[in-house]
Amino acid sequence: MGRKRSILFDLIFGKENEDTELSKLSNARRSKERRLEVREFLEDLFLITLGILAAGFGLRGFLLPNHFLDGGATGISLLISQLTGISLSMLIILINVPFILLGYTIIDRKFAIKTAFAITGLALAVAFIPYPEVTHDKLLVAVFGGFFLGAGIGLSVRGGAVIDGTEVLAIGISKRSGLTIGDVILIVNIIIFASSAWLLSVETALYAMLTYLAASKTVDFIIEGIEEYTGVTIISVKADKITRMITEKLGRGITVYKGERGYGKSGEKFLYEMKIVYTIITRLEVSKLKLEVEKIDPNAFVVMSSVKDMKGGMIKKRRLQG
Repeated sequence: MGRKRSILFDLIFGKENEDTELSKLSNARRSKERRLEVREFLEDLFLITLGILAAGFGLRGFLLPNHFLDGGATGISLLISQLTGISLSMLIILINVPFILLGYTIIDRKFAIKTAFAITGLALAVAFIPYPEVTHDKLLVAVFGGFFLGAGIGLSVRGGAVIDGTEVLAIGISKRSGLTIGDVILIVNIIIFASSAWLLSVETALYAMLTYLAASKTVDFIIEGIEEYTGVTIISVKADKITRMITEKLGRGITVYKGERGYGKSGEKFLYEMKIVYTIITRLEVSKLKLEVEKIDPNAFVVMSSVKDMKGGMIKKRRLQG
């Protein structure tokens, strides 16, 4: 009888202890997830704020005092402001409201909230921050006005928002047509530049195009990162030697996949297992990697692709031991 009670006791209280431990682990996991979400939110908010300040400086310090235009929703706001005299801050909000609602529909609620914050912040920055007028040289205005405006857009995108709603419109149209996002943005900007040439002057339109080019290149630079990376896939029968070369000579991390290779001159298929090596290097290391792979296996199949962004893993070069 006593043994049965002992077993029953262990079953009941052992189960309770197990549930307690699982509950503690679950609470710890949720707490960690909340901390990560808060940290991510603060990082995004910081990037968006920097983007607002940079874009505001580009507008107030360069473009507005010299009556310059840009592409996208900002360009539409600048054009209407010059033609009607309506406050640019008000136009920035009014023109971007439909894009915020569209972003809520086709992307998500979090994106729409961040974008609303970014656009409202930009409007307030343009209205109330006393940015200095830097220069009246037209070439400098186009280049550096576009640079700071592009920096603001890029930083906002890194923070998960946009301060120019044209990209949201482009996403929406591309989903319902055969056009790419780039095609839609290009068409919108052609309409803006053609309108500015007709309503203002051809010179204004040409400088607007230069401003847009400077801004778009800056956006690409900020979003893709300062150091451009290349993903390399290597298929070789000498995969082991290649992995040692990458880790020892280049100091880069690798991932090895198991795959099957097949080929045949007459259409027949020969399948055999082999290792597939994947690594990420900088563009400056591409030629060195190709040379080293050529030394090991001249018949290796190498595929390279541009890497836009990365997180985690051994991204930075490992310090080699001498």
